[in-house]
Amino acid sequence: MATGKVRYWAAAKEAAGVAEESFEAATLDELMTKITQNRAELARVVGRSSFLVDGEPVGRRAHDTVVLGEGVTVEVLPPFAGG
Repeated sequence: MATGKVRYWAAAKEAAGVAEESFEAATLDELMTKITQNRAELARVVGRSSFLVDGEPVGRRAHDTVVLGEGVTVEVLPPFAGG
């Protein structure tokens, strides 16, 4: 199991109530389950978000196949409105 940090941006930051937090998880799926437990608004935002793992886009890969390495940074990027 890896330890690292998760960074929240925009609506995810607002829903989480923090800009970043430490985590312990083996996969992106496990991390998403842990950070959204008892946080309904964050779960809603995360469900629509994109993710970067150490700067690399996760894209459409299944989250249970994205293995997290030690010291990794996961960024949660909700949809952004542009203009």
